Amino acid sequence: MADEVAKAQTAQPGGDTIFGKIIRKEIISTMIYEDEQCVAIEDVNPAAKVHYLVIPKKQITQLSKAEETDEQLLGHLLLVAKKVAELGGLKEGYRVVINDGKDGAQSVYHLHLHVIGGRVMGWPPG
Repeated sequence: MADEVAKAQTAQPGGDTIFGKIIRKEIISTMIYEDEQCVAIEDVNPAAKVHYLVIPKKQITQLSKAEETDEQLLGHLLLVAKKVAELGGLKEGYRVVINDGKDGAQSVYHLHLHVIGGRVMGWPPG
């Protein structure tokens, strides 16, 4: 986990990302869900027993850079997070996380939601 925080300190927005390559199927990943607006994949560095990423096909670099026209897409991403949590058997609860910017530990500048569960989450996070 500390590696992700370290990566976030040097990551920069712009250009193609690993998520763009996954969406275009240039990089193979374990796909949990896909529709016309987004994909959901297993995180390769899971923080819990279940850890999925919900990624919009539209490249929005950060939540803080989303526009009013993204409102429907952002809501759709949350509903997909709920769907993949159900697919993952997370009946007792889960956490949805969006990292934004350097201080938010965002290491890939393509908006994505982390759906994390399968264990009790600590509080406060981070």
